Amino acid sequence: MTGRLNSAQPYVLGLFRIVVGLLFTCHGAVALFGVLGGADGKGGTVELGTWPGWYAAAIELVGGSLVLIGLGTRFAAFIASGAMAYAYFKVHQPNALWPIENSGEGAAMFCWSFLLLVFTGSGAFGLDRLFQKRSAATERPASDQAPVTV
Repeated sequence: MTGRLNSAQPYVLGLFRIVVGLLFTCHGAVALFGVLGGADGKGGTVELGTWPGWYAAAIELVGGSLVLIGLGTRFAAFIASGAMAYAYFKVHQPNALWPIENSGEGAAMFCWSFLLLVFTGSGAFGLDRLFQKRSAATERPASDQAPVTV
């Protein structure tokens, strides 16, 4: 049973990355473009260049998109995790100690989800893995190559 579970791990991790990336991208799209109800629930957006809202939304959109497609996953997840840690401690935590009291569950969950991806990588279905396979195929050791005859 454990063998079957372990063999499914990259695929489940890939699906986890896709879902987390999609949800994070949606947060950025809501704030920047006013889609899905907008930042204020009425189709509004955050004002360009405002701190921290606009920068957080840009990180959500770009970082979430990169995580979603699995490109530069570890780096994008590291930045996104840090942004969510900042959001939790600067925006939510001053209101109350526990996430359930300060509405910081989302920030805390995204922070830890992205931190997990920093250490695990993209899993299956990601562009990181595709590029990794291509570079490994082109960088064969000299001993694996056919001998040169003159």
